Amino acid sequence: MSLVETEQVLVVPTSLFHELGYFQGFSNDVTRYLDELLSPEHTSYRPRGKMEEDPSFKQLIPYVIFRHVDADGEVSVFQYTRGKGQGEKRLHAKRSVGIGGHISSDDQQSKGDLHPYHEGMQRELSEEVAINCDYTEQMVGLINDDETEVGKVHLGVVHIFDVETPNVQPREDEIIDTGFRLVREMLEDLEGFETWSQICLRALFGQE
Repeated sequence: MSLVETEQVLVVPTSLFHELGYFQGFSNDVTRYLDELLSPEHTSYRPRGKMEEDPSFKQLIPYVIFRHVDADGEVSVFQYTRGKGQGEKRLHAKRSVGIGGHISSDDQQSKGDLHPYHEGMQRELSEEVAINCDYTEQMVGLINDDETEVGKVHLGVVHIFDVETPNVQPREDEIIDTGFRLVREMLEDLEGFETWSQICLRALFGQE
């Protein structure tokens, strides 16, 4: 039995998402959703292997974007390519601007004071990248994409980390071709990015 099959991941009923207000694409109305989505009465931990095939549940995924604004006001964002060793085979070879992953039942057992969601986000960040500078953090929206098989079973929670310097380095070998790139260049080259990244780039930076 594989680790993916045995891992227990945080999910919410898709019906709850519909009750709170269905949308396709991006929503910046964080307060409308997050308290209910993260409430213990709605969340549960279920086998990841089953959840990847069950659209009646949404796996909550923190999706962290690193943004840097230089002295001239030019906005750049950390980007990378997913190697073949990363967990979601359906996203391999796609470029991404989001760092994050599933919230595990292990995060629920952490001795920290944070909600398991935030524990899981911090764990994923520490596993995947080194943030070698000061930063500020804000939660800016949610992503839902029911037009892809991956998207039907996931709900993204988007965080922006504004870094003082563009100094974020990968910790994993499967996070390759990394670096900060001007947002205006990315917007002209969206096709190579995974769908969630395309949605975020358009919604957050499309007016840059």
